Amino acid sequence: MKTLKRRKSWLAPSWQACLPLAILIVLIWVGAVAAQEPTSNELEALKWELKVSLDTLWVVFAGCLVFFMNAGFAMLETGFCRQKNAVSILTKNLIVFALSTVAFWIIGFGLMFGFGGDWADLNATDNGFMGFYGFLVQGADNSPATGEDYRGVFRSLNWASVPLQAKFFFQLVFAGTAATIVSGAVAERIKFVAFLVFSLLLVGICYPIAGHWIWGGGWLSQLGFWDFAGSTLVHSVGGWAALVGAILLKPRLGKYQEGESLALPGHNLAISTLGCFILWLGWFGFNPGSTMAAEPRAITHILLTTNMAAAMGGISATLTSWWYFSKPDLSVIINGILAGLVAITASCRFVNIGSAAVIGLVAGAIVIFAVDFFDRLKVDDPVGAISVHLVCGIWGTIAVALFALGPDVNISSSFILYEDGPAKGLLLGGNIAGLIQLLVQLVGILSVGIFTVAFSWLTWFSMKATVGLRVSTESELKGLDITEHGLHAYSGFYVRQDFSQEASRSLPKN
Repeated sequence: MKTLKRRKSWLAPSWQACLPLAILIVLIWVGAVAAQEPTSNELEALKWELKVSLDTLWVVFAGCLVFFMNAGFAMLETGFCRQKNAVSILTKNLIVFALSTVAFWIIGFGLMFGFGGDWADLNATDNGFMGFYGFLVQGADNSPATGEDYRGVFRSLNWASVPLQAKFFFQLVFAGTAATIVSGAVAERIKFVAFLVFSLLLVGICYPIAGHWIWGGGWLSQLGFWDFAGSTLVHSVGGWAALVGAILLKPRLGKYQEGESLALPGHNLAISTLGCFILWLGWFGFNPGSTMAAEPRAITHILLTTNMAAAMGGISATLTSWWYFSKPDLSVIINGILAGLVAITASCRFVNIGSAAVIGLVAGAIVIFAVDFFDRLKVDDPVGAISVHLVCGIWGTIAVALFALGPDVNISSSFILYEDGPAKGLLLGGNIAGLIQLLVQLVGILSVGIFTVAFSWLTWFSMKATVGLRVSTESELKGLDITEHGLHAYSGFYVRQDFSQEASRSLPKN
């Protein structure tokens, strides 16, 4: 009895009076909720909201992985170059994304994905060359509506069920990657201001126009050209621009003497290896994220094809280096892994894992011979960016026509890899359709290459005639860190100041 009184005393009299009423209200509310079944329209709306939320989270996460690739490029290029130019390379890799953000926001995104016609006319066709709307990421848009429900100026992105801001961010990090590729090939002798101006124009004009042709509903897209995540658009565009820049800049002092190519070894392969790992990780956002949708089977399939190509590229480069140089060269292995990643980027959604292994295997071997080929032509590329991104980007784009499974092919129970995409690959029995696809891929490679080379040559040459491209001989010998930026990357560490040997190799003899 005392225990019962003590328990009752836990509640004040007012609470004891209200408790039955509260229980009654809760029971009535639960019953009402249970009795009210959601309508089919309400269920569909709930499913759509959930899909949009999941897709947006995935796109933003993948975009952040791609953004982190900037750190990978910075580490890779810095380690491959000499200590006296470390600050210069780090600065370029840091500022290039800031420049890309502004250029792509002001003009690039509109040129690339804005509709090239009367957007209000649902039956209008795109002009095939560039967009007319969407500058400053403005204009009519009702994203995340898709398909026939979409009304806006970014019609080429109406398949992605994410907000416009997510679309812009994901495409921005891709644009920044194209500009970063150029940095390594022109390292150790380019003027900082020249690189800044070129990066702005590349991301603001060149890359978006080529992008409109391929991803913006332009003429290559209409022709049936396929480049899922950018072997041509991102990597070859960056590679072509880098090639023109390296040619016009000419080799670094001391690189070639009496017809011989002399090694100018990088100062820190440890951070280059770290950069390779960061880039490998970033590619898991680069390729799978290009689905722009949280599709579990598609994402995981692309993840595996991407990783397999990278792995086989590294293995192939190791074995080829062992045979060609009698040593398994670390720098070559790093570029072999990157070569595999670049090569699979165009076809990662369209091929099986076995084909991805072959694509990576070939890429890891050809990148070594490409480096040697350009070296024989005296095209000085300190990090091998031209061989990795241009040559392997071309190979990866061709591989689409060789290894694609074909639309509506089941690769496992009830999983169709893609419904809209390239014809069955020529090496898989594609016959006439595969041959046509190969011709279309070659047209895309050549057209983007010609346009990018022409644009890059005009831009580089204009700067050479105005602000100048190359630093002075004295600046190059001392290093760009001090002459262009006024500081060392490794303050407090011993830095060799005797440049007599390098100068004797670099300066012409009387």
